[in-house]
Amino acid sequence: MNKVEANHELLKALSKLERLHPKKIDLGLGRIERVLKKLGNPQKKLPQTIHVAGTNGKGSTVAYIKAFAEAQGKKVHVYTSPHLVNFNERIVIASEIISDKYLVSVLNRVTTINNNQPLSFFEATTAAALLAFSEIKADLCIIEVGLGGRYDATNVITPHCCAITPIDLDHSEFLGNDIAKIAKEKAGIIKANNPIIVGPQSEIARSILETEANKNKSKITFWGTDFRSYLQQGRLIFESNSQLMDLPLPALHGDHQIINAGTAIAVALQFGISEKSISKGLKSVSWPARMQNLQNGGLADMVIDSGGELWLDGGHNPHAALAVGNTLAGLEAKLSRPLILIIGMLKNKDFNGYLKAFKGLACYVVAVDIPGHASFTPEEIVDSARAQGIDGQIANNLIDAVQRAINTGEAMSRESADEPIVPPRILICGSLYLAGEVLKL
Repeated sequence: MNKVEANHELLKALSKLERLHPKKIDLGLGRIERVLKKLGNPQKKLPQTIHVAGTNGKGSTVAYIKAFAEAQGKKVHVYTSPHLVNFNERIVIASEIISDKYLVSVLNRVTTINNNQPLSFFEATTAAALLAFSEIKADLCIIEVGLGGRYDATNVITPHCCAITPIDLDHSEFLGNDIAKIAKEKAGIIKANNPIIVGPQSEIARSILETEANKNKSKITFWGTDFRSYLQQGRLIFESNSQLMDLPLPALHGDHQIINAGTAIAVALQFGISEKSISKGLKSVSWPARMQNLQNGGLADMVIDSGGELWLDGGHNPHAALAVGNTLAGLEAKLSRPLILIIGMLKNKDFNGYLKAFKGLACYVVAVDIPGHASFTPEEIVDSARAQGIDGQIANNLIDAVQRAINTGEAMSRESADEPIVPPRILICGSLYLAGEVLKL
């Protein structure tokens, strides 16, 4: 089977799964446990495994741990969601993105053995990933929770270590609008006698995680108490009760990435990863669409040719927006430019809460639709932005949006025709699905 044929077969397999099992979210473990049992329980045949839950920073934390392990010469399996451009991105086998041919094989085996019984799309793809992980040798396996924790399809594994990144409000239609309830769901990944590494938390989330850890007789390690990471003189300092590391800054932008890196370092130390490997991994880590400064592609070319900056971030809740806003404030302090937001956001997100983080920073909004997804209309986005005192306009597509952002930013950078133009700083934001559309261009 050549590459084109394999890609065609993959699209066919994914389409079949979507037809049989629509992409609705239906939390619970009974269905996937039934399928995994028929497959010979592949979840019990994994290498040392790390399970990562939380509201924000999960993906970045996974990326750091992967980079640290690979810098030490380890082969790593990784399962994340959603993907940005190609579905294969979700499943990394022994440090390589899964091939179309192998992905078709595991998906078809899951579909066949399920025999048309109830199974969600995410459950089917999680089962396929676990099957692949059980068949190919690796040194480490990192699995990101899809949604919540306790009843997420990934919670069929027995990890050697859990990491829980900052917990905040998101997916309220499934997890509720109560931090305590959400923390309880995230804490559901904690297993007996396994270490838990916890990023910064509110007092209530911390208390719930600690209670769950005590019930399971699991050692829990908290950011801020047992370890911390911070910026000092252009370096990342990691400090725990037993050691101090002076490390290079991570390749990922933003003060919040210093915190994510610290959580990942604390996890890496559980697996004997050296300071030298951590240092190397910090410089090589890559995680697209998280305050990513775009330098390549058609949209980046448009902005760079104008003298401006183009950034991309897929965060979609108020907590994520605060982290991005802090990063942008830092950029503004170094070099002042008009900040234009190009925003698209799914209907089930808190747009008003998200936008509040940019008050006083952003001077204009360009609103776009997200093709193929239930998103706020551009009109709704502009109306909401104006209600918060930020003017805006509607664009037909991303190319149109970038051109409008360039023109508007240049016009807003000066009060009279005699003043020099300052090209804008443009941030495309609000959704990982929108970020995926950007990276396709």
